[in-house]
Formats: sequence, C-alpha cells, structure tokens
Amino acid sequence: MRAIPQPGDLGQPPGESVAMLVVGPEGEILATSEGSERLTGIPPEDLPGSSLTDLIPDPEGRSAALAGVPGRSYTSVRHRDGHLTRVRLDIFPQLLSDPGRVLVTLVDAAAARQQEEDQALVRALFSQQQVGLSIHAPDLLITRLNSDPNEWVTNDAELGLDHPLPVALHEIMDPEDAEEVARKLSRVAGTGEPLINWEYTYRARGAPEQERKLSVTSLRLEDSRDELLGVVSIYTDITEQHQTQRRMALLHTAAQRIGPSLDVTRNAEELAKVLVPSFTDFAAVDLGERVLKGDEPGPTSLMNVPVRRIAVAEAAGRWPEEVQPLGGAFRIEMPDDDAGTPGEAIRGAAAAALRTLPVEEEPPADAAPARLLLPSSPGSLMVVPLRARGQVLGTLALWRSPDRTPFGETDADLAEEVGSRAALSLDNARRYTREHRTLETLQRSLLPPAVFEVSAASTAGSYVPAETTAGIGGSWYDVIPLSSARVAFVMGDVAGHGLNATATMGRLRTAVQTLADMDLAPDELLTRLDDLAIRLAEFGPTDEGGQRGSIGATCLYCVYDPVSGECTLASAGRTPPLLAEPGEPAEVLPLRPGPALGVGGAPFETMTLRLGPQSVLAFFSEELAGHGPETGDPTGEGQDDGDGDGDGGEDGDGEGGEEQGGGAREPGRLAQLSQQITEAAKGRRSPAETGRGVLDQLLPDRAPANDVALLIARVRPLPPDSTADWQLPAEPAVVGRARDLVLEQLDAWDLTESAFPTELIVSELITNAIRYAGGPVGVRLIRDDVLICEVSDPSETQPHLRRARPTDEGGRGLFLVAQLAHRWGSRYTATGKTIWTEQPLG
Repeated sequence: MRAIPQPGDLGQPPGESVAMLVVGPEGEILATSEGSERLTGIPPEDLPGSSLTDLIPDPEGRSAALAGVPGRSYTSVRHRDGHLTRVRLDIFPQLLSDPGRVLVTLVDAAAARQQEEDQALVRALFSQQQVGLSIHAPDLLITRLNSDPNEWVTNDAELGLDHPLPVALHEIMDPEDAEEVARKLSRVAGTGEPLINWEYTYRARGAPEQERKLSVTSLRLEDSRDELLGVVSIYTDITEQHQTQRRMALLHTAAQRIGPSLDVTRNAEELAKVLVPSFTDFAAVDLGERVLKGDEPGPTSLMNVPVRRIAVAEAAGRWPEEVQPLGGAFRIEMPDDDAGTPGEAIRGAAAAALRTLPVEEEPPADAAPARLLLPSSPGSLMVVPLRARGQVLGTLALWRSPDRTPFGETDADLAEEVGSRAALSLDNARRYTREHRTLETLQRSLLPPAVFEVSAASTAGSYVPAETTAGIGGSWYDVIPLSSARVAFVMGDVAGHGLNATATMGRLRTAVQTLADMDLAPDELLTRLDDLAIRLAEFGPTDEGGQRGSIGATCLYCVYDPVSGECTLASAGRTPPLLAEPGEPAEVLPLRPGPALGVGGAPFETMTLRLGPQSVLAFFSEELAGHGPETGDPTGEGQDDGDGDGDGGEDGDGEGGEEQGGGAREPGRLAQLSQQITEAAKGRRSPAETGRGVLDQLLPDRAPANDVALLIARVRPLPPDSTADWQLPAEPAVVGRARDLVLEQLDAWDLTESAFPTELIVSELITNAIRYAGGPVGVRLIRDDVLICEVSDPSETQPHLRRARPTDEGGRGLFLVAQLAHRWGSRYTATGKTIWTEQPLG
C-alpha cells in the first residue's frame, strides 16, 4: 500500500485537526494518520480494522465515502466517549492505486472554515482593484499583482512592458524610486520586521513627471518550513489625500497671515511670502493703480490698464533682471498673434504669451527692452486674476522651475482659492478708505425688509436718508415675529449723525431683537435696553472736552397678540404711534413716554389696549410730524403731563417734550399724517401704498434735514377657531386626558400628521409642570402658519435644557421636546410662565 499523504500535501490545514483514512470496499478502515486520535479518541494503531459505520453514524455521509465519488460535504464523527464532532468530509479516490480503496479526510469544521476563509481572503485581495497588492520573490522580482503592471508604468501604451510577470522594480518605476523601495523590502525580507504605512513618492518609468504618493505596508512571507518565500506589499494611492493636506495647510497659513492688516501693500506682501517656496519659486502681485488709490477697479480686465508691482518673492533670492522689479509700473497687453481672448491669457498656459510694456505711450527708440511679466527661462507659468466682489483688482504671477512638477489644474484651483481670499483682504483694505461713501448703504443694510408679512400683521417700512452725508444718523424700525403668533413693532433713533450713530443703532437694534427673543414685557425690555445704553455711554468715546454723556437714543416697543387682540407698548423718549380703527379717525395713543435711553432712574410705563380687526398703527420719526429741529432736553425728562399728546423727544438729536423744548409740532403736518392713516384703516390702500403716500405728501423733495423712518402696520387677529385652550388640575391622571383633548382638536383641524409629535410634546411639558410647578396647568393650541403648543404653570422658574447622563433616570423630557419641535422657548406671564413650541405644518 502507498504511504498516506500528509495533510499539507492535499491543501488541508496541517495538525491534529485533520484525520486521513484509507477505507476498503466493505467500509473497513485499512489505515489512518496520526491526527485521527483527536477526532475519534482512538489511537492510530487501534483504528485500522474497525468499520466506518462505527465512526460515521450519518448514513448519507457514510454512503458517499463508500461510493468513492470525489466530493466535499459536512457530517459528524463519533468520538470514543460517545459525543459527536462536526467535520468536513473530503473524498479522494484517485490518489490511491487500488480502485477498491478510497482516501478520506476528516477535517474539524472550525479548522475547515478557517482554511476556506483564508482562501477566500486571498481570492478577494487579488480580485479587487481599490487596494494594490503585490508579491515579491526573495530576489524582489514582482511575481504577482492584482492589477496590470502596465497601469503603473505609463499612460502611453507604446512605453508599456513588452513581457509578462515577473518583472523587476526598475522596469516599472523610476530607478531612484526603485532603489529606495528595494532597500525597504530587503530589510523586511532579511529581518522579518514589517514595514507599516510607509509613504513614498512613486514615479512611473515611462512618465516620471506624473508623481503619485503611495502608502505601503510590507510583510515577510514564509513557507511551512519557515523558509523565506518572499515579501507581500499592500499599497494605497494617497495622492489625493496628500494633496488635500498640503492644500489645507497652505489655505490655513494664508488665512492666518493674509487679512489682519487693512494695508493693501502689507496684504500683497504676505500673499507672495505664503506661496514661496512651498507652492512656487516665483511670485509677484500686480494691482491696478485705481485700486491703490482706493477707487473702484473699473474694467473687469487689466488689459491696457496702468498696473504697479507692489509685492515680490523669489525662492533663490535673486530677482531676474528681465522681469519687472518691485515698484515697476507698466501696462499688460496681448501679442498681436495671440488667438485667445484676454480672459484666457490671464490664466493657464497662455500666460506665457503675455508681455508687459512700460507705462509711457511711446518709449524712446534707444530705450532698453521692455521687461517681462514672468521669467523667460523654461518652467511652468501661471497668472491668476485677483477677483473680489465681481471685479479684478490685479494679478498674481507665478513661476516654477523645470525641476518641479509643472502647474496642473489642481494647482490652478488652489492658487485661485488663495488668490480669492487675498483679493478679498485687498479689497477690504481698499474699501476701508471709502467708508464715508458707504454710510448710507450701511444704514439701509441694518434695516429689515421694507415689506414684511406675518400672520398677525402686514407691515411696510420706509427709510429716507438725510440730504447730506453728515445728516445721516441712526433712525431705525423693525418688525420682530414673537412666539405664539405675536409680533413686535419697534421704532428707534440715535442722537447724532455719521458712522458712530449708525454703529450704535446697529447695536441697539440687535439688542432689541435679542431681548425680544426672550419674550420680555415692553417695559422690562426697555429697562434692560436702558442699562445697555448706559454701559455703551460709559465705555464709549469721549467728546472734545473729554467727557462722556448719554448716547441720546430713543425707542418705542409695541407687542400685538392676534389671539387676544391686545396691544401692549412702552416708550423711551418717543412720540406714541398713531392708531386708526376702521371707520374711525386716526389719533395719537395716550401713552406717556418715559425718559430717553441711557438716562436711567425713572421707570417705563406700559399701556395696553385692544385693537379691532384691520386696525392700522403708524410709527414715525418726529421729522414727519413737523417737530422743530432744535428743541433741547435730550433726556426726555421734561415730558408733558397732559393728555399724552406731548412729544416724547426722539429726533436724531434727542429732542425733548414740545412744551419745554419750544419746537412745536406743525398741526398741518400731523393732520396730513393722520388723514393718510385714516384712509389706510378704511382698507383702501395697503401699508406699502400708505407709506409711499405719506412720504410723497410730507416729504415731496425727499431731502429732510435728518433721516426719517416710517412703519405702517395693519393688524389682523387669528380666527376664533384657530385656537383651543384648556385648564387642567395638577394631577398625574390629566396627562392622558390632555393627550386625548389635543388629539381630538388636531383631528378637527385635519392635522393628524402632527398628532404624534404634538402628543409627545404635550405629555412631556404637562408632566414637568405637574412635577416641578404644581397647578393649575394651562394648555393652548394655536393653528397658524405653524402649529403652536403652549403649556402654562404658576412657577416662574425657567426650564433649562441639559444633556442627561446615561445613568440618569430622568432629565430627557425637554431634550425630547427640543428634538420634536422646530422652535421652542418660554416666557414669563402674570401668573407664572408659559413654555411654547412650534411645529411646521405638513
């Protein structure tokens, strides 16, 4: 009988997990291997002579072995102690010379699966193309690749390899790169120490200018006798990641160094220094003469426009003599034989065709040759336009020496991005010299849209600047949507004129918006705004005498609730608004204004009234009412104690009451304004049309001495069936009842798609109210452009959103509410607080 092959000879996992049997025609076991004892528990010398039936109880597996048909299946083997072991059954009848005998292998199922996984891993590695895989013989010849070696040689088919594997490293790589890789692989093969994530530059033999960045991991391969079989290398192409890292590093450096200064030349110098030598060997920044003077650049191209070189940088430290020097003035023109457009010549390879000429119209005949925009020596050239806000400020000229990789599309994109950031900084510096020209634009940019529509009101605002730049001050208006469909109307002014007044106006308007978002009552909002004005005055600039005074600001804050129809307002030094009910003449509301902002001391009074549907409110500057420009009493303390028709003193110079100031309001102008508002309340004109009518009648020349602001608002209540509210006791059982009430109301409104989040929101808020605040608990739903849910309780403790720890048993309710709602918040009420949420409909 022939010797039994070893497991390794059949591709089986070696060791005690494999048993090899020679089975006779009657199923008797004739011979076995030493590994059989682990699977059967029977010593190898005792197993021959026994029957296969005793060893394999499964009839199907036993029959396959006796039939001698080559194949593989899984069965069980009975151990000597009686337990069954799952094994893989392999049948090899062709390996024995006697046709009546069959060679059978029994492999432990776990070991068999591990073997199959190893084989599948090798197949998967060599079949995929995303990660490179190569096997090197001991002499480092590449014997196996998971890709075509020609793909790593060059993109030119004529330069590809003319013979198959194996190939040497120097046949597919640049010789210098191949030598370095060979040293690394030899070390791995000799020491067995793995090479992990080694990054190197790969240049193909047929295209050395096309560099790739590779990350390689190499391991030593050994055979079953621990002899050197070769080296396996796993490599990934990280060229894009490497370029991205360099790109981000350059952009980060540019962001840090370019822009802090408002000096045009300083920014240009930093731009050139950032790019040399990491990105280029030569950099020059050329700007139009108009930009250096602070004027608008003018044309969108620099062709035939006076240009000056204001910053240079050179890696070698020597400036080429044939190139325009620092401070050189010239014009850029296109050669006559250039077929491209100026836009094409200002970027990319066509930049090499550009030349520069001196500024002189007709240079002398004996003059020296015109200097060039870029070096004339071989290399890679690129000219990047410095564009900012749609205009070309100048150009960035770049040159690389021949021993560096030429500029490509990725380099062009990076240079344009850096140039774009630099151009913005350059333009900011230029615009800094023209600040006074943009004062009116700044003033308008701080105001809200002229026409603003919310559920509670239709509004139209107007701003008319003063006749001269010196007259532009800090008048402003605002319309602020609040929680629960409410809306706030704001009218304010800052004493003085110019940029300081506009900047102060911007601060106050932002502060009002922030305080309004806290849902403060009008008097409390003005009190906090007054504190801010005091701080602004204390830490603000001093006058010519070195003294600090009040900022002289005024503000009127009005809140309208479309559910109740109530309007609540308070004034800090401003004239109350005009109100016109439908069918009634307009009249000034009897609100007694408080002192101007920044004075402190006196409290602000609040007025509350109920407005009818389609009522019109008009908030206006004193200039429209005909108040005298010189009135005095900037503090607003000298207010009229009469019927509220007195002047609150709000003009840009901080005027006081009309009786103390001496500047009486013109009855005719106020009557005209009232007539316009009365007509608007009749529904004949929109707020925008009313505003235009007021300005056309009262300011026909549109050139007031002080800037003017006007806000017209037509209020409208929500329909009665758009709200539903309930009062519930502070009992845990009402949570379920509240959910039922909410679901019934949403079903009546045909808003069942919002039922699930609303149910959760109501449950969480009511549960918190009962647990922490007591009762009674108020629940209100408002159907508006959004679905509003409110829960009120008697506690004045504001909710605080926090992130619960994994071990906390509670604390996630408010976090859940914040996730379900589009917006949420809370506000104080006369009896406690209200927590509200908003959900978009549909």
